Amino acid sequence: MASITIINGPNLNLLGTRKPEVYGHTTLADVEKLCRTHAESLGLDSEFLQSNHEGQLIDWIHGLGAAVKAGDSIGAVYNPGAHTHYSYAIRDAIEGASLPVIETHISNVHARDEWRHHSVISPLARGIVVGFGVIGYCLAITGLYELAKADGRIG
Repeated sequence: MASITIINGPNLNLLGTRKPEVYGHTTLADVEKLCRTHAESLGLDSEFLQSNHEGQLIDWIHGLGAAVKAGDSIGAVYNPGAHTHYSYAIRDAIEGASLPVIETHISNVHARDEWRHHSVISPLARGIVVGFGVIGYCLAITGLYELAKADGRIG
């Protein structure tokens, strides 16, 4: 069975308590349950990861790129958090690993601070889901699944 990985970057472990007026009251554990249920409905195994450490995220991205090449994974739904705006190391990891990514953000970053409007990840993403709250993760999972079908990577 094909798999999908949902990766969350820095501070997303604080979902439910950090700025609930922006990110809502849903916890990361709730998001994980939502993603696993949705992925399963599409016939996908899922892995759910979160780290506040750039190097850990890069290591996961490298491993996932290899899993995609081996046909074991269709790619990642990735909420890079603040790394969105400045982590060229993560950008280069995604590019180097040839990892299909759907960049995902809970809030509408374009309706917030000016510095949040630029993403170094977006130019490499297969798609971007922004501003739908946590349901955006399900939209991203579906999007990556449909792209993998269109590419012939899953039946």
